[in-house]
Amino acid sequence: MNPVDDTEEPADVCVIELGGTIGDIESMPFIEALGQFSYRVGPGNFCLVHVSLVPVLNVVGEQKTKPTQHSVRGLRGLGLMPDILACRSTQPLEEHVKVKLAQFCHVPIPNIINLHDVTNIWHIPLLLRDQKAHEAILKVLDLQCASKVAREPQLSEWTERVSRCDRLKSPVRIAMVGKYTGLSDSYLSVIKALLHASVALDRKLVVDWVPSCDLEDSTAKETPDAYEKAWESLKGADGVLVPGGFGDRGVQGKILAAKYARENNVPYLGICLGMQIAVIEFARSVMKLHGANSTEFDPTTKTPCVVFMPEGSKTHMGATMRLGSRRTFFQATNCKSAKLYGNACYVDERHRHRYEVNPDMVPEFEKAGLSFVGRDESGERMEIIELPTHRFFVGAQFHPEFKSRPGKPSPLFLGLVAASSGQLDHLLQRGLTSSAGRDICGKGGAQKPKACQNGHVMKPLNGLVHGHYSATRCNGVIPI
Repeated sequence: MNPVDDTEEPADVCVIELGGTIGDIESMPFIEALGQFSYRVGPGNFCLVHVSLVPVLNVVGEQKTKPTQHSVRGLRGLGLMPDILACRSTQPLEEHVKVKLAQFCHVPIPNIINLHDVTNIWHIPLLLRDQKAHEAILKVLDLQCASKVAREPQLSEWTERVSRCDRLKSPVRIAMVGKYTGLSDSYLSVIKALLHASVALDRKLVVDWVPSCDLEDSTAKETPDAYEKAWESLKGADGVLVPGGFGDRGVQGKILAAKYARENNVPYLGICLGMQIAVIEFARSVMKLHGANSTEFDPTTKTPCVVFMPEGSKTHMGATMRLGSRRTFFQATNCKSAKLYGNACYVDERHRHRYEVNPDMVPEFEKAGLSFVGRDESGERMEIIELPTHRFFVGAQFHPEFKSRPGKPSPLFLGLVAASSGQLDHLLQRGLTSSAGRDICGKGGAQKPKACQNGHVMKPLNGLVHGHYSATRCNGVIPI
């Protein structure tokens, strides 16, 4: 019932995604909840889209419908009947396969949507349009006669973006230095944010996965091949990105990556832990505080650059993180971050952390040349760091990737890719990102309503525990 646009009215359609596999014990309470919900709201108010796989056995080369038949049978046994089938496959579904699915799953052929593999995932909305998925949804939800529902999806801008993505040729190489590189989905939001930024700047994204552990001296002794490969990838990249993470494994490798980027003027973006890593490296290398560390990795360190948040609890499990959208105020208008955000006074970004830069050490850092250009409303919590003398060396305590969208990339990711491809100066001069989070300070201390990153004007919310920040906005239209 929360408003999602400027009308301040409840949403017309709510999107609910239930992941997992039919039959999993973990999803049973949610399946039951959906069943009761569909009964309560009645026909015309509930549309169930069931996503299923139609595999091909390599031996016979035939598209098999049995997995979908069995999952639909299991779903029906739990009290839910799919209105639409979204079938994943490597190749387009053959017509007789659709007929078979319709016959045994009791779903009309027009409501069987095929989502086969494409050159890039941005083609999927075009596949949905071509197969009239919107008409099937409007029919199930009884919205065909609604005057405010467009007859055809407005996808001209999206089509141009897809074509543009397919035509990209000039590469930009970003080294992703993390400890979960064996599973790329661990950094899916970061990868998508990089893709959004690279497409906006007409560059073909190439991600070089660098396991942070492989950069450490211990790896040079144990597995020298992996050590050499990791450093070769790092040194061959146009830019370096260190994403968030927890625990001390691979931390030393991340510190070495930050040091390499800082000393060699290579564009660097540190997110959450990546920002904390940059602070620790700066303290050790520039300020000669060799014992500098985070209390997360060394609780007894005598030089705690990063500390546990004072309001957090180390004895209680759960609810100890600083989560959600929080406001960051820029301390200087001439810094790169503020310019990337369109000369904003403040921005609202999402957080997920327990540790933060030690505020007691900030004066020492700033005296040594590290700028804390973004802080929270109290001025005690450090949100954004920059090295003014560096081409692009930025760290953010928040997660800017969470608000990145195709066509509206995150400003900080845009800055990293621009710096890595030699376009940063031109980008800052053009003010390309002015629409992504701009807020011009009003005169006399008054603040105008802020245009947030996804383009909606938001009114400040008062009375929140951790200061003023905006409510989340979404643009979903399909209930799943």
